[in-house]
Amino acid sequence: MDAPLLPLYMQLADRMARSIRSGTLKRGERLPSVRDLAGQHGVSLSTAVQAYRWLEDARLIEARPRSGYFVAARPPRLPEPRVSRPDTSSRMVQLDQLGVQVMALSQDPSFVSFGAACPGPELFDQDRVRRAMARAVMRHRDLLCTYPLGPGMEEARRAVARHALGLGCVLDPDEVVLTNSCMEAISLCLRTVCRPGDVVALESPTYYGFLEILQSLHLRALEIPTHPRHGMSLDALQLAFETQQVKAVLTVPTLSNPLGASMPVAERRRLAALLAQHDVALIEDVLYNDLSEQEDKRRAVKSFDTTGHVMICGSFSKTIAPGLRLGWVEAGRWGQVLRRTKAVQSGGQTSVLELALADLLTQAGGGAALRHLRATIAARVDQARQMIAESFPKGTRVSDPAGGFILWVELPDGLDTALLYEACLAEHIIIAPGMMFSASPRFRNCVRLGVGGQWGEEHPRALRRIGALAKALLLAPSNAPNASSPSEDELAA
Repeated sequence: MDAPLLPLYMQLADRMARSIRSGTLKRGERLPSVRDLAGQHGVSLSTAVQAYRWLEDARLIEARPRSGYFVAARPPRLPEPRVSRPDTSSRMVQLDQLGVQVMALSQDPSFVSFGAACPGPELFDQDRVRRAMARAVMRHRDLLCTYPLGPGMEEARRAVARHALGLGCVLDPDEVVLTNSCMEAISLCLRTVCRPGDVVALESPTYYGFLEILQSLHLRALEIPTHPRHGMSLDALQLAFETQQVKAVLTVPTLSNPLGASMPVAERRRLAALLAQHDVALIEDVLYNDLSEQEDKRRAVKSFDTTGHVMICGSFSKTIAPGLRLGWVEAGRWGQVLRRTKAVQSGGQTSVLELALADLLTQAGGGAALRHLRATIAARVDQARQMIAESFPKGTRVSDPAGGFILWVELPDGLDTALLYEACLAEHIIIAPGMMFSASPRFRNCVRLGVGGQWGEEHPRALRRIGALAKALLLAPSNAPNASSPSEDELAA
């Protein structure tokens, strides 16, 4: 089933946004007047005005008094990171404590953090969430004294199934299972279809949390070459199916973490067919789909699944309320087994939280809130890319994701981001070094920067400082930590 169409003004704004970000509409170029825009696209004046307002909110265009609308300045186009070339063999995952340390320090208010891929509270309508929680507790306070069992409250499962229509999926609410997070949903899927020693294929680089799950379940990681814009190589995946005993594929087709890649829709259809052909389970994480600026990239691989081989997992921690910590899964042909696994592993969630989530999902105005969220983080990502272009070493490459709040930065060869991490740590700045995102000793010259957290005047300054420290490390003999790293002014001189 195709996803429901966006409102007309959003369709128009989305087309123009893509033209601006691709460079088709150039910086400083004058745009049609509201009346001309309406006439060109056969829409009303109010629709044209709404489209321009949305583009203004996203800082893609600017209005000049008595002159009209113009394309706003865009960050310089840096080269994108190179396509990954991981080993063709699988390996057991053996992580150190770096990821744990990065996440812990990212919560410390004394640090300026780019380490976590977590949105800050200022991005959400906190009063709206508070009112939904208050209503749920007031109307169903008896549930606070009732032990929760089963797959979750029916109202919440129906709300999730309704939300999935926007992903192109028709889900039976009775087959939806609510979980304590998207990570629990993914863990349940892996427990359901894999046994210790089995091979799981996934993107390279991949989310370090996935690697932590694989390590805890004693599963082997097979990293698949991944393009920074288009995602996992299906040709490489097919070769892996033909040469290895792959038990499951774990992937984030929309705005993958950490690359921010989004798989083309035709490739999503092909992926669903490939899984059915080889009888392999796909665990699809749709956590970021609603943050995609491209409507077609919000469509899930699950929407093309006709054989039940796709297990779809999600949550609303990046789009509605991170603090609710609720996820969901529809496990296809493995649904019954997963429900039993869930009952044994963790039982049910807090019922009033599920009802509050159902309330939030079914309220009017959710679409407008998402548009505002996408516009806010797009402007922030643009600002961060501007700082990187101005301050990081020559030869730096950076991703340009069509949505989300994560940037993958590839620094010049020879720069060890473990040393950069230590240098930043000494100045109370947190970054996520690239080696966190692979089961092999790869991506040592890369770093993930999360710009979705709390954002203040200190963050642009800290980004510039990261660039200055990177330049200092490149100048230091053998990348040895320099006890007295040059200041930004010294480097500029």
